This record gives sequence, C-alpha cells and structure tokens, in this order.
Amino acid sequence: MAKPSIPVDIFNPGQVLACMGFLEAADVLLGEAVGRFEWSNGGEPLFELQAHGCGNPFEAVLDFLTKAELQQLAPAGYQEQEEYELLECKTFPAREADPRALPLRLAHENIHIDLTHWCDGSGRNPFKLFAGQQRSDVIAQEMLDAIRGLWQNKRATAVSNPFGLTVPLGGSSFKFDPRKSWTGIDAGYSPDEQSHDVEASPVVELLAALGLEHARPDEFETRQVRYGVWGTPLPPLLARPALAGIPIVVPMRVFRFTLELAGKNKIVTFAQEEII
Repeated sequence: MAKPSIPVDIFNPGQVLACMGFLEAADVLLGEAVGRFEWSNGGEPLFELQAHGCGNPFEAVLDFLTKAELQQLAPAGYQEQEEYELLECKTFPAREADPRALPLRLAHENIHIDLTHWCDGSGRNPFKLFAGQQRSDVIAQEMLDAIRGLWQNKRATAVSNPFGLTVPLGGSSFKFDPRKSWTGIDAGYSPDEQSHDVEASPVVELLAALGLEHARPDEFETRQVRYGVWGTPLPPLLARPALAGIPIVVPMRVFRFTLELAGKNKIVTFAQEEII
C-alpha cells in the first residue's frame, strides 16, 4: 500500500517547516507519527507521513484545523481585553505578555495544539517574523478561515496537494511562504498600499508556525538561515534536529536562505542547496 504523501518544494523553506508541522500535529492527533522526504524518484519531491491507524494523517490534521477553536494564552493576572477566549497559562513562555503576539491554542473536543514559538523566552531563537501592528490571533484566524474555505470547496485537492492551493492573502501573515514575500523594490511598488493581495498557501503559513513549536532552523549569521530535509522516516524527536540541518545518520540535504526585511517584518525567501 502506498504511503500517504504530498508534493513539497524543498527549496521553499515554509513548505519544509509546514511538513514538520504536519508531523508534529499527526503525532498529537494520532500518535506514533513518522515522516520523511522522498527526492529520489526522479520527479517532484514528496513528504511521506505515517501515523497510528489506517487513515490519511494529512487529512486528519486538516480536518482538525477546520474544527478547532482559536484560543489565546496569557499569564496569571493578565488584564487586556482580547477578542478570543483567554486561557490562563501557568507556564507562560515569555517574560511578559505582548497583546499583539500572545501565544495561541487550537482546541477541539479534548485535544489541543499550541502555537507559541514567537513567545519563546528560552535561549532559543524565537524565529518571529511578523512585527508592527500585526496580531498573532488575527493572522491565525485568517489562515484558519482560508483553510476552511479550501476544505469546503476543494477537499480532495487539499488532502492530496495542500501546499499547491493558494489564495489571496492580505497583509497579515506569519511570513513563511516565499510565494507571498515581496519588498517594494522587488515588486516595483508596495502591493499593500494599493490594496493588492498576493497569493500564498494558508496551510503553509499555519503549519509552518506549528512546525516551529519544538524545532528551529539554524540562523547561523545575520538573517542567514539553514535547514535540512531527511530521507528516512523519523519521529518528531529526531526530525527536530534534522530540520536544523544537524547531521544525523540518515540521508539528508541541507539548504540555506536569507531573511529579507520588509519594514519591521522579516520575510522568507527561496533557498539554495548547500553541497555537503
């Protein structure tokens, strides 16, 4: 039986991060998840994902996202009035709460998945790309709404090729999909000032944020970033260091890209492969 797989552009850092997000989510929702990249078939690279049970784990993750309720996490005593349900977090990840960048929770029935990487108060790079007046809750809700629209109208394609489905996204995003990335110089003008939307994948944007929950690419110089893809099925615990490009005893390819600046925001660009 063929393993569940989806096409992936391994030169698109956001898509690779989103594959990690699928792996992390499938492990939470189904258990015993393992994933790997397949690039030796002579065609378009694939990301294969397996988990407990006989269903399609990509479908299970996307179905969860269409049903999940968005909640915000805050430390004890937080007083700001927020739009979404506010949950007190006893182990708040940051030193203080930024009302524009509160950590988030996706919850459905008795299962929840957190999105908190941009609030990481540890020694790790939080890899927060959005800035200014953009809000984590607004971005996440826009991505969820877009995913739900795709699920309703193009469900089969959403399962078989989720990264290939793009929609017009406004100025708010987590900045992971380079297909949406632009600077005024690159575009020749500023699309946001002309109210022009740029198409990108809401699945990439949201799942990449989830993929960063327990892993980080390696920002080894100023805005220079390295990441890896791996060719052997790995559980999340081993896939996390592989994502950072750390050599482990499995077939790997390593890529690097530059984080460009667009105002206060950082934006992901397409990668080049390193020769190792």
